[in-house]
Amino acid sequence: MENGKVRQEKIKSTLLSAKKAVSATHFAKEFGVSRQTIVGDIALLRAGGEDILATPMGYEYAEPVEPLQFTVVCQHTLAQTEQELLLIIHAGGTVLNVAVDHPIYGQLSGQLTIRNESDVHQFMYHLQRFKGHLLSELTDGVHSHLIAVQQASQMDEIRQKLRDNEILYE
Repeated sequence: MENGKVRQEKIKSTLLSAKKAVSATHFAKEFGVSRQTIVGDIALLRAGGEDILATPMGYEYAEPVEPLQFTVVCQHTLAQTEQELLLIIHAGGTVLNVAVDHPIYGQLSGQLTIRNESDVHQFMYHLQRFKGHLLSELTDGVHSHLIAVQQASQMDEIRQKLRDNEILYE
């Protein structure tokens, strides 16, 4: 077992070179510590200024901000979740987050960073495996997504695809 500082430097190095997110469970096995110890290491790295995101697929460094970001408001059932995410990514979008306006807590949001089909399938797998609930279940399916795109035309295309599939809330 290594000391915390050495372990944190190795975590940082791994995340900087990783092509995809790395789970706390993976790090815990690698270093022979508990998953909670890794969560604490990540918190200490963040406190030290590291821009590490926790996504449904694991930890990763935040990428530079995409040139264009916009918000869409959607409403759909649990069964339409995968369809919604695929429509967005197939039109060139990255789903950065999900947010709902809760009557007691105000705006609640969750980091997603869903870029491709693999990310969508991983999200759906975790949703089913952990018997998870969508934030939108708190608001009768109404929620918003911050989406990043490379070109302005992709914003219109995403909105139209969501509209055509009766997912865009207007």
